[in-house]
Amino acid sequence: MLKIGLIREGKVPQDNRVALIPAHCKWLHLNFDDVKVVAQHSENRCYTDKEYERAGVEVKEDMSDCNLLLGIKEVPVDMLQEGKRYMFFSHTKKLQPGNQKLFKALLEKKITLIDYECLEHEDGTRIIGFGFFAGIVGAHNGMMAFGNRTGSFKLQRVGSVNSFQKLIHMYFGLKLPNIKIAVTGSGRVAHGVLEIMNLMGIHEVEPEDYVEKEFAYPAYVHLKGIDLYAHKETGKYNRNDFHANPQNYNCRFTEYLAHTDILMNGIYWEKNIPRLFEMEDLLREDFRIQTIADITDDKNGSIPCNLGDSTIDDPVYGVARKSFERTAPYLPGSVDMMAVGNLPNELPRDASRYFGEQLIKFVLNDIRQGGSQTIERATMTDAGIITGPFAYMKEYGGL
Repeated sequence: MLKIGLIREGKVPQDNRVALIPAHCKWLHLNFDDVKVVAQHSENRCYTDKEYERAGVEVKEDMSDCNLLLGIKEVPVDMLQEGKRYMFFSHTKKLQPGNQKLFKALLEKKITLIDYECLEHEDGTRIIGFGFFAGIVGAHNGMMAFGNRTGSFKLQRVGSVNSFQKLIHMYFGLKLPNIKIAVTGSGRVAHGVLEIMNLMGIHEVEPEDYVEKEFAYPAYVHLKGIDLYAHKETGKYNRNDFHANPQNYNCRFTEYLAHTDILMNGIYWEKNIPRLFEMEDLLREDFRIQTIADITDDKNGSIPCNLGDSTIDDPVYGVARKSFERTAPYLPGSVDMMAVGNLPNELPRDASRYFGEQLIKFVLNDIRQGGSQTIERATMTDAGIITGPFAYMKEYGGL
């Protein structure tokens, strides 16, 4: 019997998304005799305890009889249950300093962790995630910030509505100026951004036209790996080689700095991948970008002027182009940054529904049947032991 416990989120600020919504739990109970889902009491979850109970889910405090505990964000150390098997986003695979204490606790408490971020298809594509809705909300916030800076249009906050369908209604009759927008990336985040671009009636143009022309309508260019990176010696782009040896490539995005009003960044970044531009580029007279939505949100990462997270309540800050200091948003001589780490939390019910569907389709059945190579590759710790694919984390774990 697979007994799944939906645990209460403990990280502050508290996340209100959930891995399985009531309808998912009901479907699992109807289709599998050997699966049972229970939910821990929560006052902040986007679906209430009563909604779970109406779907036939037991709501209680004690999760000790569950053999798989599902959360979303990092579980606080004092909430971890010894010897249990968890799935959540630990944000440790890049050796993030802020979560080192959590990773050490997983080892000390002999916990098995299957990290959602590490669940991948054989070609390395992520299986599940909230990226699509991060792209949706991030693109909206980026457009909203540009409208606030220029006064050329006005958008309400995403949180003023409670569904993606209602968000779409905001765009009826929206008239945008003739702006140029660069969208980077090819994964779920970028797909979410492109959804908003299309819903707002923004025209897609080719990279060559984007840098050579101005348009009589709002336009965006979608820049993927082949458009962004070139090998230092050959000048060409090979996807497999780039992922294996990103340090051998230069980034070509500087070609777009003089032609872009808004940058929507959806690329994956780690320290060996060249940045889209450098901080000194803010000093260029032809640096045209006024608003950056750094949706993948790596501090000092692919966007060097990401000086740290903003929040859902206060999503935009400024970066002074001369001093590089963080300022209030919308000031002259600054670039506006939108860098929120939990963007899907603005549409939590839609995002949770999307996430849970992927979890059921691609992951839970493997676990129900005893595991798979996909599950093994995503298991960072097994009963407190660091697994083979994550051996590089031993020092990080204090071993």
